Amino acid sequence: MHFQSVTFDLDGTLLDTIADLAEGCRLMLEEVGAPPRTQAEVHSFVGKGMAVLVERCLTHEQPPSAEKLHAAIESFKRHYAAVNGKFTLIYPGVREGLQAWQASGVKMGVVTNKPGMFTEALLERMGLADYFDLVVSGDTTPNKKPHPEPILHACRIFNVRPDRNLHVGDSENDIHAARAAGCPAFCVPYGYNEGKPVDSADCDALVSDLLAAYRQALTFKDLKHK
Repeated sequence: MHFQSVTFDLDGTLLDTIADLAEGCRLMLEEVGAPPRTQAEVHSFVGKGMAVLVERCLTHEQPPSAEKLHAAIESFKRHYAAVNGKFTLIYPGVREGLQAWQASGVKMGVVTNKPGMFTEALLERMGLADYFDLVVSGDTTPNKKPHPEPILHACRIFNVRPDRNLHVGDSENDIHAARAAGCPAFCVPYGYNEGKPVDSADCDALVSDLLAAYRQALTFKDLKHK
């Protein structure tokens, strides 16, 4: 195995959280008196963290005022905390993939833009927390993906060179963060990616699920930046 550690995105890679996010947004928009959004719209808004999700929900002709955005973020926090994990599904192949990675002995982490107040509770609720040695949430470091800092932070904690860490995600945010950090990037095709499907030309491997990612990693020899 070329890799000494592996980091995974959360929403859209490990877990299908869109139903929870859409419900949190629905309740938030109702509370602040804003027009509703469809689940498909919320799906396309996910990717750059909670604040951006809420701002996108509120933006029509013009973005919301700072005061309205702050009130909406606080509303979303309350409502999402109540539904976090209620409708979430584990993607096919995730448990099998995590079990294979764990058996290989590599260090395993989650690197997500989701705030810490939701991340670890969700992993616990879905029975996945014990697979991971480290969780880097959207507020663990000053910058979120696509900035490389969250992945580099994980590599420092793992004491692993970035080129020996594999990052697995579902979006351009993951690819750009991994590239900037100096990590190979594998992508799954089923996630969110702000409405833009990932292309095999953008990453080192486009894999059907996490078990396929593990099998692909066994034959990975060197960076293949395309």
